[in-house]
Amino acid sequence: MKKGRLEAFTDGVLAIVITIMVLELKVPHGGDFESLTPLLPVFGSYVLSFIYIAIYWNNHHHMLQTVHRVSGQILWANMHLLFWLSLIPFVTGWMGENEFTQATVFMYGMVLLACAIAYFILQRAILHHHESDFVLRKALGKDYKGKISPFFYIAGIIVSFYNVWISFAFYILVAIIWLVPDKRIEKALINSND
Repeated sequence: MKKGRLEAFTDGVLAIVITIMVLELKVPHGGDFESLTPLLPVFGSYVLSFIYIAIYWNNHHHMLQTVHRVSGQILWANMHLLFWLSLIPFVTGWMGENEFTQATVFMYGMVLLACAIAYFILQRAILHHHESDFVLRKALGKDYKGKISPFFYIAGIIVSFYNVWISFAFYILVAIIWLVPDKRIEKALINSND
């Protein structure tokens, strides 16, 4: 099967996820800057979640640039990833509306961890379906960022029972790690075309 429908469907779902998140930002009733103050927790959680969706979309796009064909296993792995990404608006809104309580920060971390695991499963399904000299396999190498991120999520989840702000800092740290441009796949694609 060709990958076009998979990419289009994923793009559409992620666009809807972002739209749902932004709809959680309610317009304040006052017309002054002070009326924005109650929205800061909601806006802060929105910004981080938007960054996460952008990171997943970007990495998904780059990964699929290496794919020649998709299988049923890849389609289901992609749906599994989209399921967890579609829960981000819920935990984002819940966390922001309740001003970062222990339960909300814990569940936010759990969804982020589940997204990371689902992305890993998708990556493995793609690797399994392609040959040993597949460009993605070469590009990933040791994949330090992919391996260390779940540990930061787990640390954030555990720390949420003691300090929600340190927990949230772990989630921000993972986003920062992934915001640093990762050129591995782009370089591997260029080298494979030479």
